[in-house]
Amino acid sequence: MEMVECSLAASRAARPMPGRVPRSRAPVLGVGAERARLRVRSERREQPPPVVRASAPPERDGGALGKAAAGLAAAAVVSLTGFAVDFAPPPARAESLTVAFPVSKAREVNRVQRTLVEAWGLIRETFVDPTFNHQDWDQKLQQTMVEMFPLKSADAAYGKISGMVSTLGDPFTRIITPKEYQSFRVGSDGNLQGVGIFINRDPASGRLLVMNCIEGGPADRAGIREGDELVEINGNSVLGLDVEAVAQRLRGRAGTTVEVKLLDGTGNERSGRIKQKEVQLSREVINLSPLSTAIISHRSGDGHEGKTGYVRLAAFSQTAAAEMERAIKKMEDQGVQSYILDLRNNPGGLVTAGLDVAQIWLDGDETLVNTVDREGNVQAINMVQGQSLTHDPLVVLVNEESASASEILAGALHDNGRAILVGHKTFGKGRIQSVTELDDGSALFITVAKYLSPALHEIDHVGIQPDIQCTADTLSLPRAPSLTGNNEAASLEMDSCIMVAEQALEIQQSKGSAS
Repeated sequence: MEMVECSLAASRAARPMPGRVPRSRAPVLGVGAERARLRVRSERREQPPPVVRASAPPERDGGALGKAAAGLAAAAVVSLTGFAVDFAPPPARAESLTVAFPVSKAREVNRVQRTLVEAWGLIRETFVDPTFNHQDWDQKLQQTMVEMFPLKSADAAYGKISGMVSTLGDPFTRIITPKEYQSFRVGSDGNLQGVGIFINRDPASGRLLVMNCIEGGPADRAGIREGDELVEINGNSVLGLDVEAVAQRLRGRAGTTVEVKLLDGTGNERSGRIKQKEVQLSREVINLSPLSTAIISHRSGDGHEGKTGYVRLAAFSQTAAAEMERAIKKMEDQGVQSYILDLRNNPGGLVTAGLDVAQIWLDGDETLVNTVDREGNVQAINMVQGQSLTHDPLVVLVNEESASASEILAGALHDNGRAILVGHKTFGKGRIQSVTELDDGSALFITVAKYLSPALHEIDHVGIQPDIQCTADTLSLPRAPSLTGNNEAASLEMDSCIMVAEQALEIQQSKGSAS
């Protein structure tokens, strides 16, 4: 049987995505030139590099694979929505190794065979669980290669890699095909071509629900509303698909159309019937401005008129921090005396955008977040000589759909004593992922570490507990307010959590004036 040797460097670095920090220098995570730098403080213990051995193929069948190790991919951070950003990598090791495997007769499958070895090696070196979900990871490679050998198509072969990766028991560690990776990269600059809809999976029911629609976008104009359940795309059920796979089916070239079927989230309380919606949407270029603002005027107990700046951040895109910086400067010029930062239903995005936003509110060399790797080594990511735009009192609103970068930001502001948290306990998604573009153009997402808050509180599967609870029966979150009309402030006042936030701000201001 013909064999092919695949050489891999034992220090494979994730390829930087466009716009990412070059690996040859420390990351600068500022909004602009005047924003603070970040410093990574490591408590990692120095250990000798592991011995890497590659065994020759067995003499008899030639089909089994020798053990091999590849990777130590440099860590890149990715949120629940799938965007990524690089952090400084560990020192590279120059050692390389070779793995031999039987050649598939189908050329496209043979190419994916190489990708299998590449992905397996990266996971072997960097996956957060060194037991690989209590299984023999080397044996898993051999098993998957045997299953892949008789296949005829690349799609089927990628399916075998996905099956292997799924045995790790981590839904965030996954591989996507070259075509899917190109789609994934669309929108990281704040623009994409699609229908202007945000979806997420309800953790309790598993249903895919509409979280938000871009105001004035195709979905909004078609009457799709928050809470609607997505059930079909172009006549195909979305059952079993993850959020990113669904998003990819909704995206597409501007001018093309997509048909969606939804269940009305409002329902019919009297009859108990749920209305179906079938809508044809035209894809457009969508400008993902993640920020909306308003100024809430109010009169304090002593008769003084005050202004509270309301900032709602829907996602952490590349433009989020810069837009927030402009908004805060403008509201400061308008005499705002306190702020409410609304992170409810924000599933995350670019983690560095979250760190950049934190620097808008914090001073000095504060710790923004800690990371802990699979060996238990902790690294703190600190600001360097940060200067906040405002020292006005701040309340941050969170709920059970606030995840990833939202939790990092909330933890940074809370643990550093900058903000009071109001709302519900957050989602609890605190995982660091590497994102590596593989040789064939596919991409591998690997959970390589976990986040801890500045006070070393666990985030993953735990979430962040607010200081003040807003009970679910009184919460009334406005749907994606444009905040441009005259009645927007009044609609915000109907939100019970904003009322609680205003009371907390009054207490902060009274303490400040008394001191």
